[in-house]
Amino acid sequence: MNRQRLRKAAALLAAAMVAVSCAVALPACTEKDKVSHNVSQDANNFNVRRRITVFNMRSDRVLLQMEGCFAIETDKDAGELDVICELPDGTYQKHFIYLNDWTMYTVEQLGSSEEDKYSYELNFLPEALPGVSVVSKD
Repeated sequence: MNRQRLRKAAALLAAAMVAVSCAVALPACTEKDKVSHNVSQDANNFNVRRRITVFNMRSDRVLLQMEGCFAIETDKDAGELDVICELPDGTYQKHFIYLNDWTMYTVEQLGSSEEDKYSYELNFLPEALPGVSVVSKD
């Protein structure tokens, strides 16, 4: 009988420890944290329209902008921003934006995607890139 009491006491102690740890952890999870997690998850599932803008901080010029539904990862070891786009046939394209001491980027959420989630646009601004000219073919 001592073993049964010991087991019951151990089970009650374990349950009490779980209850205390839950009570401590739950207040730390605010509504803002939940919303931030959900928006990030939606964006990385290609459901949120966003715009990336890359600036040259030395010249104060915009180097490129990308707009559409895409997932973003930062590769700090390589010093680059990895942008993954989903195509209508279920394949993916990965674009790399190299970052250095003189570049920075911003990401804006333009709203949830009610448009074509497979459509994205990448714009290089030729006036900021020496030796690049844009030719239009009709």
